[in-house]
Amino acid sequence: MPFTYPPIAGLLFLPLTMLPSQLGWGVLAALSALALGFVLRETLPAKLRAGWPFGALLLSTLLLEPVWRTLGLGQVNLLLMAMVVADVLLLKGRKGAGVLIGVAAAVKLTPLIFIAHLALTRRWADATRALAAFALLNLAAAAVLPGDTVRFWTEALVDGNDATTNSWIGNQSLNGILQRLTGEDQAALILFATTALVTLALAAIVVRRLHSDGDDLGALLVTAVAGLMVSPVSWTHHWVWVVPLAGYFIAKNMQWSLLALVVVFTGWQFRMVPSGAKTELSWTAADVLLGNSYLLAALVAVPIVVLLAGGDPALRGQAVRAELAPGEKSRS
Repeated sequence: MPFTYPPIAGLLFLPLTMLPSQLGWGVLAALSALALGFVLRETLPAKLRAGWPFGALLLSTLLLEPVWRTLGLGQVNLLLMAMVVADVLLLKGRKGAGVLIGVAAAVKLTPLIFIAHLALTRRWADATRALAAFALLNLAAAAVLPGDTVRFWTEALVDGNDATTNSWIGNQSLNGILQRLTGEDQAALILFATTALVTLALAAIVVRRLHSDGDDLGALLVTAVAGLMVSPVSWTHHWVWVVPLAGYFIAKNMQWSLLALVVVFTGWQFRMVPSGAKTELSWTAADVLLGNSYLLAALVAVPIVVLLAGGDPALRGQAVRAELAPGEKSRS
């Protein structure tokens, strides 16, 4: 597939080229599987983090279309998600916090939204380190690959994957659905810019509320979903954040929400509607519902997370203490 990541990603992936292609894919798949297990474990209640219950849940995640497609295509989504989860949930209050998010954003620009997440949750030093890591890595790439760096930031960033006009069913973002609904009309970009700004503003309010209630995972999930929605292109395999969302629902004993999540994100519905060669521009109403199901599911899931958040006074007390003493290391 065409490589439209920042040049620093090419440099970081260079060691894989020393391996036979299939072995390189296998190494990446193994690392992704470990990342998947780490993320799931960190979002599950303690009683489900070991033994056969954890093993069964981990194997079940392979039924989710974003997961198996990420593994099958050799994508880095699971690795980047694990870096973000580790930075936000485990490294809070530690000296190196923020660096992993900066590295993830340098490899693939979409994690930049998590730097904003650090700022929204008043982790100013961590946000600064993330920005510094992002900038230093891109400067290093500019020094080694100046031509590619200029081409990426001036041309490929916009033209790659037809970012501004991509109406293919695989693009499950606000831009994707608006391109499909408007027939790729120029008005789609205006609508996209407007709805993206509204989405980011609402997400910021929700993240602040969840953070003040001590629900760090809920706040992180809202940021992740908002990032997927406002990115011009969010392929179906980018939606691996459904894994920690499933863990969140399990922890909250929301079996029906979990079941609905599994039904939607196995991806069966995408085979039920015409796609490719711009057939998405002539969908019926039923096709619109099925063909935009990831985005529509997100619009339902976020209010559920908000309703589930915050009821524990102990968590709220922890959040207040963290605000009063931001330099103290987390004991969680």
